[in-house]
Amino acid sequence: MTPPEPILGIDLGTTNSLVAIADERGPRVLTGGDADPILPSAVRYDPDAVTVGRTALDEAPLHPRTTVTSVKRLMGRSLEDVRPDLDYLAYEVVEGPNNTARVRLPDGRTLTPEQVSAEVLKELKRRAEAELGRPVRKAVVTVPAYFDDAQRQATRHAGRIAGLEVVRIVNEPTAAALAYGLGTERAAERNAGPRTVAVYDLGGGTFDVSILRLTPGGGGGGGGPDATDFFQVLATAGDTRLGGDDIDHAIVALLAGEIGLELGRGPDALASLPLETRRALLSFARAVKHRLSDADAAPVEIDLGDGQVYRRTLTRDELETIAAPLVARSLKACERAMRDASRAMKGEPVDTVILVGGSTRIPLVRSKVGAFFGVEPYAALDPDRVVALGAAVQASILSGARKGSLLLDVIPLSLGVETVGGAVAKLIVRNSPVPARAMERFSTSVDGQTNVKLNILQGEREMAQDCRSLGAFELRGIPPMPAGIPKLEVTFLVDANGVLSVSAVEQRSGKRAGIQIVPNHGLTEDEVERMEAESLTHARDDMQQHRVVDLITNSKLDLKWIGERFDRYADRLDDAERAALESSIAALRAFVEQAETDWRAVDANAFYQAKNELDQASIRLQEVGIAASLREDADRGG
Repeated sequence: MTPPEPILGIDLGTTNSLVAIADERGPRVLTGGDADPILPSAVRYDPDAVTVGRTALDEAPLHPRTTVTSVKRLMGRSLEDVRPDLDYLAYEVVEGPNNTARVRLPDGRTLTPEQVSAEVLKELKRRAEAELGRPVRKAVVTVPAYFDDAQRQATRHAGRIAGLEVVRIVNEPTAAALAYGLGTERAAERNAGPRTVAVYDLGGGTFDVSILRLTPGGGGGGGGPDATDFFQVLATAGDTRLGGDDIDHAIVALLAGEIGLELGRGPDALASLPLETRRALLSFARAVKHRLSDADAAPVEIDLGDGQVYRRTLTRDELETIAAPLVARSLKACERAMRDASRAMKGEPVDTVILVGGSTRIPLVRSKVGAFFGVEPYAALDPDRVVALGAAVQASILSGARKGSLLLDVIPLSLGVETVGGAVAKLIVRNSPVPARAMERFSTSVDGQTNVKLNILQGEREMAQDCRSLGAFELRGIPPMPAGIPKLEVTFLVDANGVLSVSAVEQRSGKRAGIQIVPNHGLTEDEVERMEAESLTHARDDMQQHRVVDLITNSKLDLKWIGERFDRYADRLDDAERAALESSIAALRAFVEQAETDWRAVDANAFYQAKNELDQASIRLQEVGIAASLREDADRGG
């Protein structure tokens, strides 16, 4: 029997990357003969060669303009998105087509982040092929849970450039839970039944937290070789601009300020320092951070030239003071995730906390996370390797080499479409499991409308202006009909990789249109935080505005239809019926006019009541109109 084609599991990280495989020998990280399985995500571009990994990183201070690090922070981003990072990047970042961030080398070459990431993936592919002794073409690649569609597509494109088909994109915290789930194969773990697991993932450039329900095969009854393990993500939250890099940058800012004072340049001297010095400072900062994970103090010594030497000792207390605000930001995301997962958890505590990412080695991080969740973090898994191992487990499931696991991931932010008046109709809400499909029916608001523009939105607010537009497309060629008559069926489909496709069909004419949503760049930290925080802060106002906008739209249609029949058949009503109907029409029209001027000034309940009263008052008119139409049809038939 031919063994299944191997599929690699790859952790494509901001700081470091790894490749793993799960085969008959079990899941393991591949080295390709190198002593260190961890590959620094650093790429140096010389005129005739490309150097990837440890050598590129170690020699970066000598080649600051041609060595690219932390490129994952540029993936699927605009120049404006990454502007806060530019002071800490020794290489040049410029704006490319479609407002995307690009790397420009001194020789004039311009590279996309996908091209740089592809060099890292090529090296991981080379390592795997050297160790396995055969070509590999497919991989499962992990991304932060909060990566949006553009960033996920950028990751897929990087794989394609590297000669790899990315068969599945898996969220990093979910991959870590898969690796942890290997332990449930032990009978003792299986008998413990379902467990709630929190994965706290503080990587080099991003932070994610996911709350999962891990149910061992057999429902805790021991299971068997064919028992299925269920990994269900209950909620996820995160920050795409928070990671170990930010701690490094904070250390650099401290050192640069002190160096600036020594050189007489003032405390804000970072931007004026030579590139070589800035790169050296970043290397020192990382080394000091790593040292202080084990020691109470670390000496720093930097030759400033002209006989000047900067010396100081950084203590763990100072590092913790620097890192404390960043750790606090991560715990805010943990609060959001726990709040979203609370209904499914039904008051049960978190059983296990898994730490992922090298930055979780900082003692302050471990203590704060343990205190937040009320449980000592699980330390048996290497935080640097666990994501790659989990990706390999998912790869083995897809290849057919491993059976008995089912993974249910979630969508991090709600998805919807803009409706008349600028409101948002949410078709798929955040933390819905993927793959996901939702359908909603809409109609037109203007007589004779032949084209409908659909604006696809992402976010938690109720109005389109407060959400992020992912893309737009038009459904054209609709036969002209009265407003409200066309039937538009809009379908959202999110695949297992978290990539969104939208289609629309007008059911009466059969006209169709669709789009795979691929925005030019991703969500910034501020946008993600604003989308979620403001959804809570402004929830009451948002719901009020949404309700009023819907009432305006529906009331206008009622006034149009009822008004047309009133003009035609009013003389067939008695005086009392006609007066009541005129009064109801005038009252509802007044509400519409007031709401269009200032929606906050309208009592939505009274508005709704006025609409209902018009509906009731028009019943006799509708009966008269239907009877008249039947008589007219009969007369024409005779």
